[in-house]
Amino acid sequence: MHAYRSHTCAELTAADVGKTVRLSGWVNRVRDHGGILFVDLRDHYGVTQVLCDPDSAAFADVEKLRSEWCIRIDGDVKARAPELVNAKIPTGEIEVFVREVEVLGPAAELPLMVFGDQEYPEETRLKYRYLDLRREKMQANMKLRSDVVASIRRRMWDAKFREYQTPIITASSPEGARDFLVPSRLHPGKFYALPQAPQQFKQLLMVSGFDKYFQIAPCFRDEDPRADRSPTDFYQLDLEMSFVTQQDVFDTIQPVIGGIFEEFGGGRKVDQTWEQISYRDAALWYGSDKPDLRNPIKMQVVSEHFAGSGFAIFAKLLEQDGTEVRAIPAPTGGSRKFCDRMNAFAQKEGLPGMGYIFWREKTADAVAQELGITVKEAQAKLKSGEVEGGMEAAGPLAKNIGPERTEAIRQQLGLGMGDAAFFLGGKPKQFEAIAGRARNIIGDELGLTDKDRFAFAWIVDFPIYEKDETTGKIDFEHNPFSMPQGGMEALQGDPLEVLGYQYDLACNGYELVSGAIRNHRPEIMFKAFEIAGYDEAEVRKRFGGMVNAFQYGAPPHGGCAAGIDRIVMLLANEQNIREVILFPMNQRAEDLMMNAPSDPTSDQLMELGLRVIPQD
Repeated sequence: MHAYRSHTCAELTAADVGKTVRLSGWVNRVRDHGGILFVDLRDHYGVTQVLCDPDSAAFADVEKLRSEWCIRIDGDVKARAPELVNAKIPTGEIEVFVREVEVLGPAAELPLMVFGDQEYPEETRLKYRYLDLRREKMQANMKLRSDVVASIRRRMWDAKFREYQTPIITASSPEGARDFLVPSRLHPGKFYALPQAPQQFKQLLMVSGFDKYFQIAPCFRDEDPRADRSPTDFYQLDLEMSFVTQQDVFDTIQPVIGGIFEEFGGGRKVDQTWEQISYRDAALWYGSDKPDLRNPIKMQVVSEHFAGSGFAIFAKLLEQDGTEVRAIPAPTGGSRKFCDRMNAFAQKEGLPGMGYIFWREKTADAVAQELGITVKEAQAKLKSGEVEGGMEAAGPLAKNIGPERTEAIRQQLGLGMGDAAFFLGGKPKQFEAIAGRARNIIGDELGLTDKDRFAFAWIVDFPIYEKDETTGKIDFEHNPFSMPQGGMEALQGDPLEVLGYQYDLACNGYELVSGAIRNHRPEIMFKAFEIAGYDEAEVRKRFGGMVNAFQYGAPPHGGCAAGIDRIVMLLANEQNIREVILFPMNQRAEDLMMNAPSDPTSDQLMELGLRVIPQD
């Protein structure tokens, strides 16, 4: 018999009754039922119930076992009584009577329990991550991640891609985040960088003629942490193709991503049609370039109804250039309590508040005022049906702008009895993000968001440039390496009107994929950077390797990258990306288990020619 096991803890079934077996694993829990000791023995694959009675020679040893001790047992497989069968686990038809037990690794007092669903502080979980990872949910998440990566690889090979590995130690190349720098021992005072992405290398592979590349690539960015982003490193499906258009990239990646969600989504609906929404429309309708389309709410511009109206705040605001008023429809949100709650949300976000109108059944007070009768008479007429109640608009805005404008807003938004609308005004960039968050909250609280669905949309037509409101300087708003739509000719006009062949894939409010058709023509690249204030010499200094390569027959090419951590987070139905990463950093980019970052030794600093300047 094998030194440690003849079977895993998920293999034994009724067909094995009568066999002598050897199992190894961890003590999940010990139960004493009338002097008979039951042990749930757990390994990576499952759980087997083993038991020992006082007549067994191993009883004294089993009595000493505690949670999370690593043990080996020899025993005989017995059938459970029919009424004791546990259909929830593969080994539920049997149990193993212990004949011998060996402790392979005793456990000290546990800082967190593995069995059960107790909640522990993140600090504890990360410091003792090796214990946290033994928990059933974490085991499932990491198995899911491994299976997703394996499936991605199979799908990419099936699509005729080959996997190539690009360097980890390379040159610093600004790509929107801070680099992690690595000092060079052989070249004192100079630094390598960990790649933020394999961007330049995969483009060079296209120049090298490899046509279709992919990689499950580690990427390193010194970023502030968020729930959906690791502060140090992450993995992405990185791909690039030659001789392709934007639509070709979409047609290639959609079956891969869609197939992954169908395979591992647990039966949740996966949208088959992926809309293409312009960046500007996404900002207008959803207040975000990564909209959650499970929520059907679309925001609209309603400036015309407030211009010159009795609501002075919006009326005066609209006299300024570049301002507008937008409405967030809220079907079924027509109660003062809900409207007040959303107004409080806006105040927490730093706004004075959020205007609202809601439509309700006409009250006796309103009927009395219309007909010039008493409220009591109005109540009687409503009750008898002599007067139809109908619908009225309520809220401060409705009173200020009057019934005609209010009705025009209701008709534009397609709202009715029991519905509401919320309003924000100003320069769109100043309130769009808050409007987007309000839209999400409204969708969730009113039950409008379909939680059992994966909804995808391509966000396209990103502007390449933006203007600094203070200095008036033109700079890149998005990826500077995207091919401008219209090529060199597009760069001759207003920079703020130049759109790039850049695209993101949004799913359920997260950005899953980002990519572009690349600017592979040096003369167009130099002009694009010139508009943003970078001369040719600066471009050659920063991106010399790529620019030089483009002078030797560069093919048109494009690609994208999909965040694996984020994909698995959605599939696992987790809210925090650290739940699907084996050994993540905490919110302060610290590894509590390995004590990183750590202080270098004096010898290390001397060897690298470095000195640490104390921070005040």
